Amino acid sequence: MLDAKDIELLKATFPFWDKLSDDEANLLLSGTKPVLYKQGGHIHSPANECVGVLLVKSGELRTYILSKGGKEITLFRLSKGEVCVLSASCLISSITFDVFIDAQQDMQVLHIDSAVFSQLQAGNLHVENFALKVAANRFSDVVWAMEQILFMSFDVRLAVFLLEETSKNGTDNLMLTHEQIAKYIGSAREVVSRMLKYFANEGIVRLHRGSVEIVDKHALKKLVQSKANERRNNQEASPS
Repeated sequence: MLDAKDIELLKATFPFWDKLSDDEANLLLSGTKPVLYKQGGHIHSPANECVGVLLVKSGELRTYILSKGGKEITLFRLSKGEVCVLSASCLISSITFDVFIDAQQDMQVLHIDSAVFSQLQAGNLHVENFALKVAANRFSDVVWAMEQILFMSFDVRLAVFLLEETSKNGTDNLMLTHEQIAKYIGSAREVVSRMLKYFANEGIVRLHRGSVEIVDKHALKKLVQSKANERRNNQEASPS
């Protein structure tokens, strides 16, 4: 059952709330329930493609694709206050690929029934616009993930990841294992460990059990920028 904080979170997260009729608002509330997921729990897979829309209250979820060989490629992660619509892919006909969603930590979500959200989306243009906007943002994340894998060298990918994590978490001490980092950036643990060891030897990071401490952000930014300049120069030098 929803409590007052849950309802306030819905109102604060969904910009279409004030555009709902009383019946639509009541329908949304009746179709929403709090759900707990344990760390490592499977939230969504191609086998249950219409789980529903998820609003993260706490914790973090990871969306990824899985190759035939079992390799995981992380597309994006969502945390408190963010909405996942790919867990209700039946709502958006343009979603044509299979994704998996797991709980990265113990987490709480508000689960909105797919049939309820579909009904609201069909009858209210503001709800539909919101769903499409969120989906577009998530696909932008997917394109960014693919761009890194296809066009960035591994040292740059790792540097970008470490910088993004420090900005996201507000700390230079990242509580991440090498295995977790490998999953997040779509690589092998051994490759991650070798590059982190190189960064450590260069004085860029310090490695601790279960964590990575960033000690020289400037070096990471310089690496990213130098490789970006190199790529741009190569493109300009290539014949048209």
